[in-house]
Order: sequence, then C-alpha cells, then structure tokens
Amino acid sequence: MVREKKPYQHLETTLRTLPESPGIYQYFDSEGKILYVGKAKNLKKRVSSYFTKDQSLTGKVKVLVKKIAEIRHIVVDTELEALLLENNLIKSYQPRYNIMLKDDKTFPWLCIKNEPFPRVFSTRNPDKCKSEYFGPYASVKMMNTLLELVRQLYPLRTCSLQLTNENIRKGKFKVCLQYHIGNCKGPCEMVQTEEDYMAGIAAVRNIIKGNLQQVKRQLITIMSDSAKRLEFEQAHFVKEKIELLDRYRSKSTVVNPSITNVDVFSLIGGNNTAYVNYLKIVDGAIIQSHTVEVHKKLDESDEEVLSIVITEFRQRYESDAKEVLVPFDPGIDLLGIHFIIPKRGDKLHLLELSLKNARYFQLERQKQKDLVDPERHSRRMLATMQKDLALSHPPQRIECFDNSNIQGAFAVASVVVFTNAQPTKKEYRHFNIRTVTGPDDFASMEEIVYRRYKRMLDEKQPLPQLIVIDGGKGQLNAALHSLEKLEIRDKVEVIGIAKRLEELYRPGDPMPLYLDKKSETLKVIQRLRDEAHRFAIAHHRKRREKGTIKTELIQIRGIDKVLSDKLLSEFGSIKNLKKASLEQIRECIGPIKGAMVYNQLQSINNV
Repeated sequence: MVREKKPYQHLETTLRTLPESPGIYQYFDSEGKILYVGKAKNLKKRVSSYFTKDQSLTGKVKVLVKKIAEIRHIVVDTELEALLLENNLIKSYQPRYNIMLKDDKTFPWLCIKNEPFPRVFSTRNPDKCKSEYFGPYASVKMMNTLLELVRQLYPLRTCSLQLTNENIRKGKFKVCLQYHIGNCKGPCEMVQTEEDYMAGIAAVRNIIKGNLQQVKRQLITIMSDSAKRLEFEQAHFVKEKIELLDRYRSKSTVVNPSITNVDVFSLIGGNNTAYVNYLKIVDGAIIQSHTVEVHKKLDESDEEVLSIVITEFRQRYESDAKEVLVPFDPGIDLLGIHFIIPKRGDKLHLLELSLKNARYFQLERQKQKDLVDPERHSRRMLATMQKDLALSHPPQRIECFDNSNIQGAFAVASVVVFTNAQPTKKEYRHFNIRTVTGPDDFASMEEIVYRRYKRMLDEKQPLPQLIVIDGGKGQLNAALHSLEKLEIRDKVEVIGIAKRLEELYRPGDPMPLYLDKKSETLKVIQRLRDEAHRFAIAHHRKRREKGTIKTELIQIRGIDKVLSDKLLSEFGSIKNLKKASLEQIRECIGPIKGAMVYNQLQSINNV
C-alpha cells in the first residue's frame, strides 16, 4: 500500500528552520503569486500552526495550506514593526486570502485630496489612484499633532463643497464659521486665490514628506512668539507638540516619514558564498525585502558581489531611489545615486535590520543543508574547529578527560569520546585513581592519560586527532608529561579548557585563546567538557556509595570484606539490604552471620 504524501511535505524543511523572532510571513503558490501575508510574535510557532493536525482549522485555511508552494519571511525587531510591515505588504500586494484589516488594526494615512482646493485629512482607507497619501502612521495621536500643525501654519478648508471655478463664480457658497475664527481663508468666495491656496498645499506636501527638523523649527518659532506675547498657555500647548514630535521621530523605522525613498543593502561574506539582503523603503515604509545567496565562481571580493547585486536588484525592482544605504563602499558609480554608510540614527537601524535578515537567511539555509546532508554538516563543523583551533587535521575523533574526588577520597576520572563532533557513548570509560594519595588533580590527570594511551598503544588502537583536558595550564602540562613518556607527544594535539572564563590553553602558548561565546567550536568543546564531568561525577557517586555501604557492613562484628562484597553483590545497595527479610540474608551468607547482620540493621532502622 502506497502511503499518501502530506500536501505540505515539501515545506517541512522550511518550517523546521524558521526563526523564533517577530516578523511577517508570506505564502506563495506554485506560480509565484502571493496568497497570504501574516504577522507573528514568533514566526516559527505561528507558521507551524497552519500545518498541524488540529481539527479546529477552518476549511478555507485547509484550502490555503494545500496551495502553498513557498514560504518567505521578513524578520523585524518588535511585534509593532511586524504589524506595520504586514499592513504595508497587504496594501501593496492585496493577497487573495487576506481580508482588509479592521479599523483597529488599519493604520491611518494623511491624504491630500485630488480636487479643486485640495483638503488635507486622515483616512484609513486610501485609494492611491485618486489622491496623494503619506504614511501609514503608527500613532494616531502623533499623526493628529502633525495634521494640527499643518492646519495652524497653512489654514486650509475642511468642508466637502465642490469648489469648482464655475460654482464659485456663480456665488453658490458663503464663508462659514471656520473662516470667521481663522481656520480657513475663504476660497469658497474667492477671498483666497487658488494660486495662494496651492502654494500652501505645496508647502504642506513638503512638510508631510519631509523635513521634520523644519517642522520642529516652526513649532519652536510659534512657541517663542506665543511666549513673547505672554500667551504662556498656548506656548505650553505647542511645547507639548514638540515633545510629541520628538517621540514620533524616535519611533519605529518601519514607518518614518523622514526616510522617503531609500534602498538598503547588507552583506554577509564567506569563502565561497555570500548572502545579500535588500530592503526597499518607500514613503518611510518597508514594501519589499529580498535575500539572495551568491555562489562565488572566481573568489570575488565582497565589494564586487555587492556591486553586482545592487545593479541587478535596482533593475529588477525598478527602483528610482537616489539614496542607497550600504555597509561599505561598493566601489561603483551610478549616475544620480548617493551611497551612504550610516553611522548612527534611523538609517543605521535600517542597515542593522537588513543585516539581521541576511543573517537569519544564512542560518536558515545552513540548517536546511545540514538537515538534508548530515555528513556535510559534520565536515563543515570539523573544518570550522580545525580553523578555530589551528589544528593540522580535522578532529574527527576527540577525547576529553576529567577527574573527580572529595578531599582525595574515592578519586576517579573519566574519558568521553566524540566522533565527527557527536558523542560516541559506547566508548566512554571511567578510571579509579590508583597511584595518587590525597587531592592532587595534576597527578591524577597524569595517571589517567598515561593509562589510557598506554593501553591504546598496546592494543594498537588509532589515536585521536585532539585531546581536550578539563582544566588550566597545570592539568594540561600533566597530560603532556604522560604523552611525552609514551613518545606520542607529536602524534596528537592537546588543548585545555578552564571553567572560569572558558579560556583555551595550547601547549607552548603563554596566552589563552578566547573563542566567540556563540561559536560552534566552543560549543562542541563545552559539550565535551560537560559530558566528561557528568560521567566522572556519576562514577564517583557510585563508588562513594559503594564504599560507604562496605564501611557500614564491615563495622558489624563478624563481617569481613568478603562477606560485605557478597551482600553488596546480592542486594545492590544498603537500602535494599535493610528491606530484606531474615531468610533472604541467611540464604546469602548463612544462618549465624545472617542473623547478626539482620539484627544489626534492624537496630539501626529503629534508632
């Protein structure tokens, strides 16, 4: 019987490698047409929820899932940015399975109406074919502040009258209250000319598009004039608007009206592959994000790769942006294009956001490749370790040593083995320290390393490529001394890892090596160290418990080491022995000795 394939089986690798970060996700069908755009606090959890066996999913959602051929996502910093970005993309692409957002989730825009004597107002339902729109705005309060400022500086009409030249000449309209209180200059009776009105509209357009510093300077001027006229209440009112405007400017870079038409490129380089992310910013909002993996053919430099991608993407997306944010100079001159390497502010934040998307894409592709080809993952990991630790060969087999004791008592040690950066537990070994008296970690390390590799040499077993010693310079030197006695010092490479700062020590190097805390190499070494420590502690605990049991039994009159070992072998622990019946103990060591042990243990239980 042929098992039916899941309709989304081709997406399983993508689902497993999605980041657990806020952002938006986009579903595409087999023809590359966008089906749906959604937002998420956690992209991995949200997208995966569409592909579960949950019976609560509606029929329409199940139909949508069956049509999904590709999943793309854009990572952002916060849920608010994900919300705004989702809103922008839905407006731009109108996906089939997206409804128009409800009023409480559709952000407002500022509209300059395409009509005689245009009105300026806010709306949540823009129709860009008929008017000019600016936004959207994350905060209604801040948008209203800007709108009020515009109306204070350039009094415009708010009525919906059809102010055509013919209607005005016929005298169909009369000035209203807004004219008498100074909020309108009366274009309905030609008190204000159309030329003067349109000059005001041009100034308003520049302010909305633009220059918030100019807006702030105008507010400061109004505040100062009010203060000079001793209108302190009005001055304080304008001061509050300045504070709101400052907070507005510091808000999300997803929507920032001061960044009107900008391209952003970031690059993560590599030996054979580079990852380039592109963000398209129009009217202060991200409307496009694309990351591409570039396979280098001739060891091209990062500058060459970036210049190729900039040229390709600007043509593909028909970008007319005159300003391009880049992490470094791409080394090309494009007519009318100004390349900027931002150092601070909102533009730097945009570049960092682009770099974050490139990094997530790189990790996602790497995880996908590792899942498809585990051997490739191992080869890459070993190559990385070889480079980070300056080894002569990839460390296919690594052995790590640790010892454990309590003030020298019950001293034990362990060795754990990793093959291709993965634990090989069947080859783990533990040791009882034989030649060392008291708590001497250095001597204990010297003993177990010598015993380990003396046996491997005698049995003609292959030596590891790397030995890791849990400890600093002292433990490392002790291990090296044993290797020198065995005359294999030059046949293996050895490092020590100290717990305090996770520094690595190499033979002959007085300075420790510090790896990035997030590096894969350090994580493998830490895992080795932790496994060796766990294995040594487990053996130490067993030996200590066994020793304690033997001591407690030997203290019983007439019970020697031979009988205590026999009881321990039979019952496993002192706890089990205390629970045993008189007949069970007698059967093990005889009636007389058994009665003595039973009575002694019962007296201990009754204390």
